[in-house]
Amino acid sequence: MSSIAVRAEHLTKQYVLRRQQIGNYTALRDVLMDKAKSFFTNGLSKPARETLLALDDVSFSIPWGERVGIIGKNGAGKSTLLKILSRIVTPTAGRVTLKGRVASLLEVGTGFHPELTGRENIFLNGAVLGMSRDEIRNKFDDIVAFAEIERFLDTPVKRYSSGMYVRLAFSVVAHLEADILLVDEVLAVGDAAFQKKSLGRMREVGGEGRTVLFVSHNMDAVQRLCNRGILLAKGKQVATGTIDNVVRTYLEASDRSQAEYCVGTPEEAVPGYVQAIRIESDDGIASAEIPSCKPFAVNVRFQINQALEHFIVAAGIVTMMGQPVRTVWSKARPLELGQYKALFSFDDIYLACGMYKLVIGLSEYERSFHYVDDVASFEILDATDGSADARIVNYRSGLILNQCRVEIFPQ
Repeated sequence: MSSIAVRAEHLTKQYVLRRQQIGNYTALRDVLMDKAKSFFTNGLSKPARETLLALDDVSFSIPWGERVGIIGKNGAGKSTLLKILSRIVTPTAGRVTLKGRVASLLEVGTGFHPELTGRENIFLNGAVLGMSRDEIRNKFDDIVAFAEIERFLDTPVKRYSSGMYVRLAFSVVAHLEADILLVDEVLAVGDAAFQKKSLGRMREVGGEGRTVLFVSHNMDAVQRLCNRGILLAKGKQVATGTIDNVVRTYLEASDRSQAEYCVGTPEEAVPGYVQAIRIESDDGIASAEIPSCKPFAVNVRFQINQALEHFIVAAGIVTMMGQPVRTVWSKARPLELGQYKALFSFDDIYLACGMYKLVIGLSEYERSFHYVDDVASFEILDATDGSADARIVNYRSGLILNQCRVEIFPQ
């Protein structure tokens, strides 16, 4: 058998974006207008359209047993690449060669039927992934124990939380004797303990000589799991090599911070979405360079598309490696349709010098419907004035540098 498990040759994927189409729907007036134009021009008139290169001439080879992290900003083409490797999407050009059985987990609950119980969905999903009935029976107890859903095994999965969904879905995939395992960012839904266990399981799979391709924005998780990396940017392959070198290239490219960001309208219909993010210094001026030990603010502009009863907007600060630092959220409140602005004031937190990213989330009843990460970043600059206190605060190890009262008593 060849030593190469996955080979991609000049992969290109092009999507057609029709201008009159909004989201997944086309306005009836536009269809009628196109038909009318076609009638009077003998069919020569065509609706205006744009094209998007989701992948642009991507080539790589992955040997057996490699654990490869695929990283890049939102829209870089990571998920499109995994869908092509999973044979869900056909490339416009190029080809893929995969040796052996492939298992993929690209979306929460892929292959699940909401009306069936967890027990029934294990057999259904296992069969979809190519497992025989005897193989599923032999691994059934291990799948249930790993997913930690024994109590809810005979409950319809439509009543499962997103965390329970992803635990069960990953457990089925992880126990399939697949030669190649493809995992997208879905593990972010699980809690910290399950993420740790899942990464350990994928590391075991790689140790058994099987191949893992892992897409994630969490650079810490990518570096702990993977030994090789592929960096994508706007559909192009920017870098390949050891995971440390690829992550370093990605972070260096992300260091070009700016103060204001426009967020694109989501393709799917959602109750609301983030439109723009603005980072402000303590004097209200747009700035992505914040002096150390100075307050700053994050201004978020968003659109609400329908009336919501318990709306919450949250802003989080994470390191460039994906480690959470601080999260602030609003109180739940009703909102009507319209445009809004939220101002997050970080005046009680002092960060160590370096680069940070912002994570913005819109939710109702604690269920997120628009999540923006890997878009906005800022830098904390060294602003010491040479005094002893400033030096102590600025160079103390750790991420948060808040002062606290310390008292010393004699024994």
